[in-house]
Amino acid sequence: MSESKSGQWQWENAAAGAIAGFATVAAMHPLDVVRTRFQVNDGRVFNLPTYKNTAHAILTIARLEGLRGLYAGFFPAVLGSTLSWGLYFFFYGRAKQRYSKNGEEKLSPGLHLASAAEAGALVCLCTNPVWLVKTRLQLQTPLHQTRPYSGLYDALRTIMTEEGWTALYKGIVPSLFLQVSHGAIQFTTYEELRKAIVDYKFKRSKQNPDNGDNTLNSVDYAILGGSSKVAAILLTYPFQVIRARLQQRPSSDGIPRYMDSWHVVKETFRFEGFRGFYKGITPNLLKNAPASSITFIVFENVLNFLRMARKDN
Repeated sequence: MSESKSGQWQWENAAAGAIAGFATVAAMHPLDVVRTRFQVNDGRVFNLPTYKNTAHAILTIARLEGLRGLYAGFFPAVLGSTLSWGLYFFFYGRAKQRYSKNGEEKLSPGLHLASAAEAGALVCLCTNPVWLVKTRLQLQTPLHQTRPYSGLYDALRTIMTEEGWTALYKGIVPSLFLQVSHGAIQFTTYEELRKAIVDYKFKRSKQNPDNGDNTLNSVDYAILGGSSKVAAILLTYPFQVIRARLQQRPSSDGIPRYMDSWHVVKETFRFEGFRGFYKGITPNLLKNAPASSITFIVFENVLNFLRMARKDN
């Protein structure tokens, strides 16, 4: 594959990933707000609202805070998701291209894993400040005692003023573990399942040419995206809880609730047990399994459209 074609293919991946990320957030954001609030509620802070379950949380937020509450942190979520998916697919495509000898050779599961891990680490370093702001905006409630942030810019400015620029990278350690492991598991699972479905369809088309469409469709992409996401969530979810608890706004005296990742692990296990590391997993699964299906449907179809447009030109 020539260098110019390789670069064009990588940018097509980035564009398709960015569009897919935006579509995902727009559809599923209220569940993301609920997930974040469940994650940080350790039962020991009484100015935080408590919810019985996911449905009760959505109804309570809608009643007390309205649509604004359900879409708290929406702009940084859109920005972060669009950047993350765009950069992820770009870095992932470049890594696969580099690991492949001639640009066309199929990669082994180990090289898919390495490509996804590399992409996850780079994306995490680029986007952590955006996710920190999103978490803080989502945690603002009518019970919040500290002056609320008015939006993304105000949050960034206030955090820099009150806590310094290093605060923008709170939670970076669990974020790195999360991005690397989650993305690696999801994309490796996706690629291996994709190959299995393609092989199955190819064999079926050879056995029955009249009923043998061996191309993948949107249903296939939905199944691949959803199932690979569920596998990644179940194995990496504790990192999300640790990150969310680290990224909370400090109390009015400037003292953070948790000092570092190990402090979160010790305190969570001490007061909540193993179940504490999976708080909010129900809205997380409800949000991310279908969201990942949407992402990969949009990504694959946009990518196919861009490739067809390039061929026509």
